[in-house]
Amino acid sequence: MADNYFYALGRRKSATARVRLAGGKGELTINGEPASEYFAASKYLQHELIKPFTVLEIDPDKYKVTVKVVGGGHASQVDAIRLGISKALVALNEDYRGTLKRAELLGRDPREKERKKFGLRGARKKRQFTKR
Repeated sequence: MADNYFYALGRRKSATARVRLAGGKGELTINGEPASEYFAASKYLQHELIKPFTVLEIDPDKYKVTVKVVGGGHASQVDAIRLGISKALVALNEDYRGTLKRAELLGRDPREKERKKFGLRGARKKRQFTKR
């Protein structure tokens, strides 16, 4: 097998996805199992995974995508994988950058969970006020 692949890293919240994009027969493998099994609960999440290919009007069956993802929930994992695939496609062909940028697939969503502070009930919630 040829070692020609394009690597990219995608992150969202606490999820990190390491993506390898290579020529192949349309296999999308996440942590060693097919994407249809890994995200079996939601057709929407499965559709979100191939969004970079649909925006670029590329047939995903021409590529083999292998992903190692850790952390986060399913939704943030999908966002991390989607960002990783988009970055790998840009590494493959720089001409894809403008289209993916307009579709807002190349930006990392910076929102993270805010830490709990000492003396408070959560990150910002205060204790209930009692008059007497």
